Amino acid sequence: MLGLDFGTTNSAVGVAAGRNAARLARFPGAEGETPVFRSVLHFSSAEDPSPHRRPDPTAGPAAVAAYLDEGGGRFLQSLKSYLASRLFEETTIHGWRFTLEELVAIQLRALRAAAREQLGDPGDEVLLGRPVHFVLGDEPVCDPERDAAALARLERAALAAGFSRVEFEYEPIAAAFEYERDLERDELVLIGDFGGGTSDFCLARLGPGQVDGDRAQSILAVGGVPLAGGAFDGRIVRHVVSPRLGLGSQRRTAHGKDLPVPSWIYSRLERWEDVSVLGSRDVFATLRQVEREAVEPSKIRSLVKLVEDDLGYLLYRAVEEAKVGLSSAESSRLLFRELPRRIDQQIARADFDLWIEDHVRRLESCVDALLVGAGVERRHVERVFLTGGTSLVPRVRRIFDERFGAERVRGGEELVTVARGLASLAAERAARRA
Repeated sequence: MLGLDFGTTNSAVGVAAGRNAARLARFPGAEGETPVFRSVLHFSSAEDPSPHRRPDPTAGPAAVAAYLDEGGGRFLQSLKSYLASRLFEETTIHGWRFTLEELVAIQLRALRAAAREQLGDPGDEVLLGRPVHFVLGDEPVCDPERDAAALARLERAALAAGFSRVEFEYEPIAAAFEYERDLERDELVLIGDFGGGTSDFCLARLGPGQVDGDRAQSILAVGGVPLAGGAFDGRIVRHVVSPRLGLGSQRRTAHGKDLPVPSWIYSRLERWEDVSVLGSRDVFATLRQVEREAVEPSKIRSLVKLVEDDLGYLLYRAVEEAKVGLSSAESSRLLFRELPRRIDQQIARADFDLWIEDHVRRLESCVDALLVGAGVERRHVERVFLTGGTSLVPRVRRIFDERFGAERVRGGEELVTVARGLASLAAERAARRA
């Protein structure tokens, strides 16, 4: 049975035997092989549209390479963020319709194929990670009904990818049991798993004394909010990128009326999964009209080029690099050369902290509510284990340092902890059924 972490930004897949460490499939990357599979798809524009042959996209690191080599095509990312949405049922690519489930299935099928090729024959059953709450639109709201719908869509995608049996586990619980592997004594642990779209938490009693007991009794509480690294990226886009692409500027209509450039365009720009949507025929026509009416047309011209040339991934990469730089320095440079109006700006960590403060308060409230709901005081939590790229953001780390003391907070293997935990849990479940 495979353990598979299908993430908003990154995915990973692996198997485990007994209590041995999980083995993960590996993929070629810019700096050598990596267990990280980028959750993206690329449809080549060089492929001739045909009414008889369905477009065949590349997925994961191969999709990134194909996109960079071609310098264009249709590039889709962060599809997991659409699973709870009623608005995204399907999209048309080269004249062919693809449902969201089909697009997700393409990525899951690539992960399954890599596992079968590299890790032997793990069978056709899979344990899939899931967030506590799925992302739902622009706002970090929680809706149990939409969570259930998202889970059903993810299951249909997994079955379409070739899996015969699909089970789910909360991602922070998987991270908890992976952390437990190295424990020499029992601990009361708070796990924080920060992904690209969601932040999830688990309070658990872990350690050697818990392994042979009722594993469900080890979990005291789970909680989460549908915001994480992608939302933080969006704030950099809002405050640094969008003003250079026309946010806040004016346009003059044919009737001589001055109006602001529509702000909804820039809301879409803040969500990586929505950037390609700006390239739809109707939206692009709107962008062209705004360019003609703009008081500062050079700004809108850069926005049009961003959308027309499908530069969302390159912009995302530049924004992410600037954000990562702020984790180790007091300022970082955002440099994006691909537009007529080059974006080149230093970002102070203090400013970034202010931009994300409302998101941080949501995280703080979630952690506090989790402890209250479990009836556990902060002083009784012996260890805090944080995983996922956003756990490295200093303002996020400070949430836990202030509440529990920096000496109790640790982190590790930010991008594959959940996948390793899922593989180990999958092995346990398979053994119990044998």
